[in-house]
Order: sequence, then structure tokens, then C-alpha cells
Amino acid sequence: MIKKIGESFILAFQNIRARFFHTLLSVLGIVIGVAALVAILSLIDGMEQFAKEQISTTTSLNGVVIHSRPSTMVNDVSVPKDTFSIIHYNAFLEAQQSITKPSTFYLLQHSTSQVKFGDHEKTIGVKVTATGVGIAPQVKDAVTGRLFIEIDLNRADSVVLVNRSFIKAIGLDSVSILNQAITWEGKRLEVIGVYKGVDEKTPHLVVPITLRSHQQLYENPPEMVIDVASTLDVHAAKGEIEAWLGKRFPKDEFSVFTNDLRLKQAEQGFLLFRVIMGMIVGISVLVGGIGVMNVLLISVTQRTTEIGVRKAVGANRKDIVFLFLAESITVSAFGSLLGLIFGIAGTMVAIPIIRTITKVPFQAIYTLNTLLIISVIALVIGIVFGTYPALRASRLDPVEAIRRE
Repeated sequence: MIKKIGESFILAFQNIRARFFHTLLSVLGIVIGVAALVAILSLIDGMEQFAKEQISTTTSLNGVVIHSRPSTMVNDVSVPKDTFSIIHYNAFLEAQQSITKPSTFYLLQHSTSQVKFGDHEKTIGVKVTATGVGIAPQVKDAVTGRLFIEIDLNRADSVVLVNRSFIKAIGLDSVSILNQAITWEGKRLEVIGVYKGVDEKTPHLVVPITLRSHQQLYENPPEMVIDVASTLDVHAAKGEIEAWLGKRFPKDEFSVFTNDLRLKQAEQGFLLFRVIMGMIVGISVLVGGIGVMNVLLISVTQRTTEIGVRKAVGANRKDIVFLFLAESITVSAFGSLLGLIFGIAGTMVAIPIIRTITKVPFQAIYTLNTLLIISVIALVIGIVFGTYPALRASRLDPVEAIRRE
């Protein structure tokens, strides 16, 4: 059986060589369809990889995030609550005792404001994050000075951290800014450190969350982030914090979700886009398959005498079917290979253009899945569109076939 299949593919290759230009024109649909499919899949894979990298750099994938619910749904309409719960600093300290898994805790309240700096009271707009001892999951150390310690959250003359964009905006360096005073919301804050943050384009201050009054926390509810040490413990930590919230606060006062949900949502979106674009491009592949069937039907007509002679000297219907199916699969594989080459070449040309226009460090990703999809397409097209010509050839009567010469 294997020997017959091998001989069928050798004969098919010889027949394709004999009509190479005609075969090439017939598989243009497959070439174009597969090239477009390769380009789309590789670009989507690149987009997905870029999205994952962006998510990973802005949030910890091991994070559990807790938000207050200041509104409720009534008949599918969001209605503000008269009262709702928030996580204040004391509750934040209490929450840390409820998690058994190794974790780092953050309490964050983000806002925008204006601050005054220096003797001339230079005013600039800044982003402000009120937090506890930990700043944020992505900030581990200071460039100069130091980060918060526990005593900083209770001292009367409070402190502040700034990023490098802030010191650039006021015209100082990371050393001379230390111990300088910043006025924010009527409070005089001493700069104790400069940190390297994720967003280096916007001036950013970090202040102790204990500077915020109870009313200010209600006006802009803070979020608690739990950065679990091990990915395997994320769901367990989520269950523990949900149990603590259920005991500490009324029901349904908080939303708890993990950051891997963002990745799943992104993956679902890219999968949907991949399927839709694949179906659209599949039309070109379908046209290419019809071209393969057309060239094989012509081949059956042109080789009627050959088929008759083969059957007269002992070839059975199965041998003829194998011969034409092998030719169909070979033609499809040839078209798919050309499409793969042109698709990769096309994305290599397109990527620099995309980078120039978008200013995004984006690149195409060529995965094993793409190669497997192309291989399956070549096999399926060869079998589906080669079956009818092969069966038609196998049903020819040898005497009538020879007589047509």
C-alpha cells in the first residue's frame, strides 16, 4: 500500500512537471488565499503577543484586584447606591492577615491634581497615587532616596515620592530634588525619593494614603491589589479574600477579579478576529480548490487513453484514484508552499511600514500552528477537490478509453 502511494506521488509529480505553467496558473487561487491567510495569522499572532506584553508590563498577571461597588444594577440600569463600602487603611492591614498564600499587598487611589513647587510656587499638573508602604506592583525600588516605610504613613510632616518626569518638568535632577518641599492640596510634603515607574512621560506623585480623608476616599474609592507570589496560588488567594470580604462587609459590596481575565478576554477577541478573517480569506482558498479540480478534470480528459492503457494492463480503480488524488494533493501542497513563501515575504515587507506609521514595536509571529493550518489546508483541498476527478477517471471503461485515441 505504501509503495503504491509513493509511486502515485512520483507519477503525479512527473505529470505536474509536464504541465507546469498550466498547473501554476490553476493554483493561483490557492497561492493568493494561503499567502493572505499566513499574513493574517502571523500578524494577529504578533498583535496578540504585543497585547500580552503590554498587559504584563502594566499589571501583574499574579494580581487579584478588589474594587468597591458604588452602584448597583436595577432592571439592567446602573443606579448609584446611597451608601457603599470602601477599603480604608485599617481594613487594608486587616486583609493582609486573611491571606495564607505568600503575597504583596497594595492599596491604591489614583487621581489628577496640581502641585506647587519651590519658592516661586511653580504650578504643574500631575497624576497622584495615594498608597501604603508598597507603591505599585511594578515599582520595587527608588532611583535615589528611599520608598515609604510604615512610620511615613503616620508622621505629621508628611512625605512624597516623585518620578523622573516630575523632576524633569521642574528642571532639577534626581539628587537635588531630595528634601525639597511640594505643596499639594494645602499640605506641605517633603520629597524623600525618586522612583522609576511604568509611565515615564507624565509627572507623577505618590503620597501616603493616610493623607486622604474618609470623605475623599468615598469620592474616589481606592482599589486593593494582591500580588500573589505564585501563579498557581492566584485562585486560592482570590477565594480567601472573597471569604474575608464576606465576613467583614455586607454582601456584594466589592468586585474581585484576577488580571488573567484580561488576557483571556484579549485571547478571545483575537480568536474571534482570527476566525472571521480566516473565513473571509477561505473564499480565496475555495476558489483555488475549484481551480485544482478544474485542472484535474482537464487532465482526465487529456489522459483518457493513458488511463485506459493502465486499466488494460492491470491497474484497478483504486490505483487510478490514488494516482489522481496524489496529483491533487501534490498540486495543493505546491500552491500552499508558494502561498506560505509569499505570505511570509509579504509580512516582512509590511512590518516596517506598520512600525513607521504606528510607532509601535510590533512584529509578526510565525508559529507552528500556522504551519500546521497550512498543511491541513493543502491536504483537505487535495482530497476534497481531487476526489471527483479521481473517481471519474477510475470509472472510465478501458476499451472505450483506448478507442478515443
